[in-house]
Amino acid sequence: QVQLVESGGGLVQPGGSLRLSCAASRTPFSIGVMAWYRQAPGNQRELVAAISGGGTTNYADSVKGRFTISRDYVKNTVYLQMSSMKPEDTAVYYCAIFPQMRAGEYWGQGTQVTVSS
Repeated sequence: QVQLVESGGGLVQPGGSLRLSCAASRTPFSIGVMAWYRQAPGNQRELVAAISGGGTTNYADSVKGRFTISRDYVKNTVYLQMSSMKPEDTAVYYCAIFPQMRAGEYWGQGTQVTVSS
C-alpha cells in the first residue's frame, strides 16, 4: 500500500520560512508528477506547486517567487520551501503523487501551516 508521510508544518510568523517534506514509499510504480496542494477553511483545494518526473516545475501565481518545489529521486521525496510567508498561506498542505505510466493519484494526510504573528 502506497504511503505518503508529510512533515514540516507548523506556526510561522509573517515573512518567515518553512520547509515541508513528503516521503513516498511502497510505490510499485515509477512516480511521475509530485505536487503540493493546500486547502484553507471554506476554500477549495488548490494546486500550490508541482514538479514533473523530468524536473519541470509549475507554481500557482500566488506563490511564485516565494515557494520552491524540489524532489529527491532516490528518496522519492518532494519538498516545498516556503519563504516570505503571508497570513493567506495559512492552510492544510497536502502532497500528492501521480504514477508515470498509469492512472491514479495518491495523497498524504495533510499538514497544517499557520502564518500568524
